Amino acid sequence: MTISLRPARAGDVADIGQIAEATDLFPAEMLDDMIAGYLNDAEPVLWFVAEVDGVLGIGFCEPERMADGAWNLLAIGISPDHQGKGIGAAMLGYLKAALLTAKARILIVETLGTDGFQLTREFYSKNGFDEEARIRDFYEDGGDKVVFWKRISR
Repeated sequence: MTISLRPARAGDVADIGQIAEATDLFPAEMLDDMIAGYLNDAEPVLWFVAEVDGVLGIGFCEPERMADGAWNLLAIGISPDHQGKGIGAAMLGYLKAALLTAKARILIVETLGTDGFQLTREFYSKNGFDEEARIRDFYEDGGDKVVFWKRISR
């Protein structure tokens, strides 16, 4: 399987919405507002996709406000029938290259600390992220926010 990684385009919006829904990243109806600034070159954010005979992975990353060179990976998702095949790791490699071009120093990602997100947390750990912080009961009682951290440049 040959994975193609590239910046997202306007023609990808429907596929991005479908993957966001299928992976419970966010409701598809939020997408138009989320991606508008990117598509209009009005915001310094990154939307990118992975494709093999069509889009099957999506990513969204933006710089942290009031932080020099810190970026936040707000969403990464792979179509459920393609998970566990190395696509997410390839997407993180693509993102790192893009962030080096953007002069990023660090990348953070936040996820949920429940049992249902154990595989997600393992994914970040396997890909060189360290658990940096945990905010207890952030999302809901029993739903900790777990923040992962990775250095991008020295």
